[in-house]
Amino acid sequence: MRAEMVLELTMLSSKDWKLVQEIVGQLQFMADVSQADMFVDCLLASGDGAVVVAESHPSTGPSLYKMPVTGEIALEENEPGVLHCLLTGEAVMGARGISQEKVNIQQNVTPIKNGQGQTIAALIMERDITTIVEQEKHVEVLMETTEQLGETLFQQVMTENKLPELIHEGLLLFNHNGKITFANQRAQSMLLKLDHQNRLLGSQIDDLFFGRFAMEQIKQHGGILSEEVQCGNRFVTIKAVCLQRDDQKVGGILLLRDVTEMKEKEREIMIKSAVIKEIHHRVKNNLQTIASLLRLQMRRSNSEEVEKVFRESINRIMSISIIHEVLSQDGLDEVDCKEIFEYMSKGIVSSMHIHEHPIRVEVLGDSLYLNSRNASSLSLIINELVQNALNHAFQNTTKGVILITLKKAADYVEVTVLDNGAGFEYQPNITGNLGLEICHTLVQEDLNGEIVFKNTGKGTMVTIGFHMPEVDQDEL
Repeated sequence: MRAEMVLELTMLSSKDWKLVQEIVGQLQFMADVSQADMFVDCLLASGDGAVVVAESHPSTGPSLYKMPVTGEIALEENEPGVLHCLLTGEAVMGARGISQEKVNIQQNVTPIKNGQGQTIAALIMERDITTIVEQEKHVEVLMETTEQLGETLFQQVMTENKLPELIHEGLLLFNHNGKITFANQRAQSMLLKLDHQNRLLGSQIDDLFFGRFAMEQIKQHGGILSEEVQCGNRFVTIKAVCLQRDDQKVGGILLLRDVTEMKEKEREIMIKSAVIKEIHHRVKNNLQTIASLLRLQMRRSNSEEVEKVFRESINRIMSISIIHEVLSQDGLDEVDCKEIFEYMSKGIVSSMHIHEHPIRVEVLGDSLYLNSRNASSLSLIINELVQNALNHAFQNTTKGVILITLKKAADYVEVTVLDNGAGFEYQPNITGNLGLEICHTLVQEDLNGEIVFKNTGKGTMVTIGFHMPEVDQDEL
């Protein structure tokens, strides 16, 4: 746009126009980088509009404009963001407007200021939002239609008392005076079971449940009130909703659901859970009693070999006892094997009385939840491997470390027991080690897995791999 025309239409000085022209020189670059139409507008001398003094359209993407708009006037009603920026000097992001070609646009408007801080022009980036506006219109129509449908349904119910009897909950409708105007068969049947003998239709909602769901009570709770009510040996959850139109109360809905059967099942589950926890507690106590008797018997022996056999048996019993102790606390049929291994390894090291060779056992990796049967088998296996390492791996060392690592990928579990001891070559066809024979039997028969022994040169690594057991339907 020519300088003479700009200076005539606006309040700009020649110096300000030169500053604007410097920005205009970069306008095509901005349009290409942003892939959007770019404009520079200046405020009219009258202050009631803006004139487009420069424009650039992206060569890297589509433009919204078919015809040039330089010299056209932008009115506040069509581009409010531009006028706001020019009048206040504030940037406006995401302002909506209508282009010269009647397209819905979104504008990001940035003020251009001179050395004195005065706003002399506006830099505008535009995007087409026609699709977004159309979607919003569809949503508005849908919301309006839904509101009209709901209002029509409510009016029909309130006037004709027609509502399908397909609702499983008891349904009561009451008007603005709290008068019950509709009750489905389910609601009438439920209230009879709750010893409400009076006629429902025409009675007041305040008369039900000692006035706990009166209109004023619902209003005090923000228009929605939900409670559980016990009448004798029956339990009912009640939800009350106040309906309003134009800030005026027009009535409300009361939904009743009989949860007596669910409460009874919850009570049965609680009783069963308590019984299961008590059983695990007693099993744990019995196992610990057996372990105590074996300790007494062990102390009466003068043979180191017999004492070793007793101690290994005690550790096996205590490894199972720990599982029942956890189950007695949680009441579940699954335990975290990582937690079990931590407790168990500390007990084994303590019971072995290895003072001349300080041994540290660490449990690393993921938590592993197994049912009580598989957890017991895996615990016995780990017990045997740790005991075996304590008995044989560290005789020629001053200290030792045993690492138990758990890994789980999808449905496959890998447990590794690694020590930094002397190491040994295991030959499964040569019998004589009861503990390792127990390991093989439990891995193959109980876990349906495999066990591999490896001499690393710096100790022994035992790897146990198996698939996660499927849920036994008989245990559910």
